[in-house]
Amino acid sequence: MSNTTLGQNTADQTGTPVFSLVIPAYNEEARIGPALLRMREYLDQQPYPCEILVIDDGSTDDTCRVVQAVEPGSTLVRLHSYTPNRGKGYAVRYGMLRAQGERVLFADADLATPIEEMEHLMQALDNGADIAIGSRDMRGSHLDKRQSAVRELGGKLFNRVVRLLTVPGIHDTQCGFKLFTRSAVQQVFPRCQIDHFAFDVEMLFIATRLCELKTAEVPVRWAHQEGSKVRFLRDGLRMLRAVWQIRTTRYTPAAHTQAELHPR
Repeated sequence: MSNTTLGQNTADQTGTPVFSLVIPAYNEEARIGPALLRMREYLDQQPYPCEILVIDDGSTDDTCRVVQAVEPGSTLVRLHSYTPNRGKGYAVRYGMLRAQGERVLFADADLATPIEEMEHLMQALDNGADIAIGSRDMRGSHLDKRQSAVRELGGKLFNRVVRLLTVPGIHDTQCGFKLFTRSAVQQVFPRCQIDHFAFDVEMLFIATRLCELKTAEVPVRWAHQEGSKVRFLRDGLRMLRAVWQIRTTRYTPAAHTQAELHPR
């Protein structure tokens, strides 16, 4: 559905959100304010009810205070916060399972991919995909600012391993800009178990290999942002171990839904 179609076909008179944006945030006090204002301004212009769920993943800085300062006067923004820090995968899962929209996007707090790029992902769902994922490594993608050569090479090597062992055919599993139908959210995220940065691979493995959902990879604009929480060696090794874990795990439908909705 295009924006207009989404508004005409699914918006109701109660203002129930038909589009949800989930933003995981851990110690993002320096970036979350401007990014959230930009996202809110863009979604305010859409012809259908929207919501923004900021998931504070046990931040120890002023992330919550900054988000709360943006909230007044807006019905769009909702803050969810818990402690201790559980990891980005947990935060995304936590938010996706609470989103009310018929379409649910999760995006990084640094806006490395501009919010306007969601239009391209929306079009992919209009064309029949269940999931649309932003890609930095396809013809048509545009990198405004690249990562360092070491990080870029490491990412390419990791993606080759991932394609070989888990999700063949997907060029870029790690771009933090992915859109789901509500049905896809309900099928995929209750099964997910990985809490750290390898959650994207697990999610796509479950979606494509277990649920057989149609997944479209869409070229997007992207710019590297300083302040990434990913550490090349530490997290790279952890993610490679996670690939093996994903291949050897027996996933059961909806095994974790209640646990994730009611965290300790």
